Amino acid sequence: MNKTLLIIEDNEQNLYLMRFLLEKYGFTIIEARDGKTGIEIARQKMPDAILLDIQLPEMDGYAVIGELKKHVQMADIPIIAVTSYAMVGDRERILSAGANGYIEKPINPETFVEEIRKIIRKV
Repeated sequence: MNKTLLIIEDNEQNLYLMRFLLEKYGFTIIEARDGKTGIEIARQKMPDAILLDIQLPEMDGYAVIGELKKHVQMADIPIIAVTSYAMVGDRERILSAGANGYIEKPINPETFVEEIRKIIRKV
């Protein structure tokens, strides 16, 4: 059975590239353009994993992670931060906030899908 991934990303180009790569390898993709909508979609659809941009309008990725982890039914959904936050300490801060994985933007199309698979397998 294909895995369903929720991508919470406000940048259309990033969203298109991730969707294109993941669908090519059999993943089913659902999308949200902001954190609040992403949380609601996660609650309704219960995806197998969530790819989350940290820099979002209205509600940043840290707040989204906190909200998702508060709800028992969504607490175990793996969250993979896909973000341009790449300064010293950003990876550690994101993982300590509750993300299960971290992928730096710009993504590498040659390794992106395998990185996602590895993180999902570890959880």
